[in-house]
Amino acid sequence: MHYGVFIFNTDYAIRIDELARAAEQRGFESLFVPEHTHIPASRRTPFPGGGDLPKEYWHTLDPFVALSAAAAVTTTLKVGTGICLVIERDPIVTAKEVATLDRLSNGRFLFGVGAGWNAEEMENHGADFKSRFRLLRERILAMKEIWTKEEAEFHGEFVRFDKIWSHPKPAQRPHPPVLMGGENAYALQRVVDYCEGWFPRGRAGQEAILSALADLKARAARAGRDLRTISTTVFGAKPDPAVLARFAEAGFTRVLLGLPSADRDTVLPLLDKYAQLIR
Repeated sequence: MHYGVFIFNTDYAIRIDELARAAEQRGFESLFVPEHTHIPASRRTPFPGGGDLPKEYWHTLDPFVALSAAAAVTTTLKVGTGICLVIERDPIVTAKEVATLDRLSNGRFLFGVGAGWNAEEMENHGADFKSRFRLLRERILAMKEIWTKEEAEFHGEFVRFDKIWSHPKPAQRPHPPVLMGGENAYALQRVVDYCEGWFPRGRAGQEAILSALADLKARAARAGRDLRTISTTVFGAKPDPAVLARFAEAGFTRVLLGLPSADRDTVLPLLDKYAQLIR
């Protein structure tokens, strides 16, 4: 099992390039960052975590620009979105950003995706909360066409374009793995239907995640998919040796440990602590 870290990389936190170098030097496999293009000031949608929405949600850097900086100063560290809000992005532009980052990083990009929870945030991008998962599916499938076809076209309910040329193509073949966020039955089925990885949140609880893994295996078997083609990444695993051991025993591909959106004097000692833990 691989170990990575994630951080809300904000304008007041440790620089992402410094963190990337430090993570690679300490033996971490990957670095993930979340995404929010903005947060509507109305705050109509309550924060799923309860209480006030943490400040870092509206201070995040653009994930593709930030991860490009991280990739530029490392050689083995994988970089990933955790998660990219695909429903808030044009699929043709996003396909090029993914392919460009994967090409410049020599195939080190992991594409964590999801539909999000903030209704007014997605509405500002023209996406409807009720149809967000149908939109997510089409945009991912459209991007896969762009990544894998010389002349790509897509004609769906939400995404429609005739034949186009788009380069570069990703360094990874056929494309970077798409990791679907979520733990419920619908999310698991999306993984089986059109993704290469499952991306559950650690806050769902260890037992719930292990139970969902069994469900994922059953769904994959019914669909005729080899589970070895589906990676499994726990986002925000509890930094407890017993918990990490159970995930390893269950066969998870990687776990990601959370770092606070804080300065280097706070983050680097915690990174050292995590490095000692995984050793």
